[in-house]
Amino acid sequence: MKEPLRRWNHNIHYHSVVLDVVPDGARSALDVGTGDGLLAVDLRAAVEDVVAIDVDEDVLESAQREADDVEWIHGDVMDYPFARTFDVVASIATFHHLPDPRAAFGRLAELTAPGGVLVIVGLARPSTPLDYGYAAVGSVQHRWSSWRYGYWEHSAPILLPPPQTYSQVAETAREVLPGARWRRLPLFRYAVTWHRR
Repeated sequence: MKEPLRRWNHNIHYHSVVLDVVPDGARSALDVGTGDGLLAVDLRAAVEDVVAIDVDEDVLESAQREADDVEWIHGDVMDYPFARTFDVVASIATFHHLPDPRAAFGRLAELTAPGGVLVIVGLARPSTPLDYGYAAVGSVQHRWSSWRYGYWEHSAPILLPPPQTYSQVAETAREVLPGARWRRLPLFRYAVTWHRR
């Protein structure tokens, strides 16, 4: 595997949210909506068996240049026949592209092995004063981090504004994933973490 370039953007910034919850002894991971493949590469440094899936063939072609020891799949996570589960199911900035959040949470939970973790870092639409407060903090953080690190623009498709609000995503997560942890994050993101018993 080649040494990755040092890059920064909002999504790369939150790779640590995923990597910090990889269970001890985890051996497999699924990167949902891998985009340019950078999370898959980081996961491969933590677990031995990484699968990365994306519906966009062009961006997946770019991702494949990041590592040759990741299984890259062109397909839709909602109906791809994996015939297996994963110790880590992770997704960054993809969940809002999936048309039915309830079905998507259910599908990703299905793909999570017993004892495994599902972690989603996503985007949603602000609708409350707290949301707008986080957005203001995120704007300042974006300007400072972009100045310090430089902003690397990914090649994956962008969907803005996200169709769901933060409140809608949080409510759906709690309904579909009992015990899930929901967090608002600066840089226009949220995190959902759920451990399958």
